[in-house]
Amino acid sequence: MPSTHDMGYEQLDRPVWNALTTRWAAIAEGDPRARRMDRDYGVFGAAADRSPESLAALAALVPEQGELWMVEREDWPAPPDTRFVRQAECVQMICERLAPGKDPAFEIVELGKDDAPAMYDLAMLTQPGPYAAHTNRLGDFIGVKQDGALIAMAGERMKMPGLSEVSGVCTHPDHRGRGYAGALMRVVAERMLARGETPWLHAYASNVGAIALYESLGFRLHGTVTASILVRA
Repeated sequence: MPSTHDMGYEQLDRPVWNALTTRWAAIAEGDPRARRMDRDYGVFGAAADRSPESLAALAALVPEQGELWMVEREDWPAPPDTRFVRQAECVQMICERLAPGKDPAFEIVELGKDDAPAMYDLAMLTQPGPYAAHTNRLGDFIGVKQDGALIAMAGERMKMPGLSEVSGVCTHPDHRGRGYAGALMRVVAERMLARGETPWLHAYASNVGAIALYESLGFRLHGTVTASILVRA
């Protein structure tokens, strides 16, 4: 049986850098020393290594007003003239096979460009993680609507060869507890598996309820990383 590294999971040790140098390359800013996402798509960035030159290049990509997020398996220093305003332990989970589940008792719809404003508003209300004006363009998104209003969604974000991240999972506070998140995640993950990709995700290590849901779908713990938010010093 192949090891997880044989399957390309070692890319998850440095997910942001590996995404920005592969399947996110088209939306990357910077140079070979450091890269970040186009700011309309998100806030993630990474340095090639810990050399002074790479850290200085990453510092230059931190906006004057705003944040840059790093996600790393190992400890990293803050680049010069920047500081961490928050750091949190996250778990990485992967799903090689979904657990059996029932068909949802509600309609799941495809979300397109006309839904972008409602998707952004829902993300700002529920804060599922970093979400920018064009995050919806990073992959396919699906959702649940009630009387024409978007009340739940899930989609795709960070991508590397053979791997796609399930992300943007959120439900309006007035409609929680009805199974929307799990059903949407199942469809997103099913589509990734059908494409020959392994679904994976991040969750705050403290969010035991969410982790339990992901485990019930067939996700298993792969490792831990630290999410660090950088700003100018």
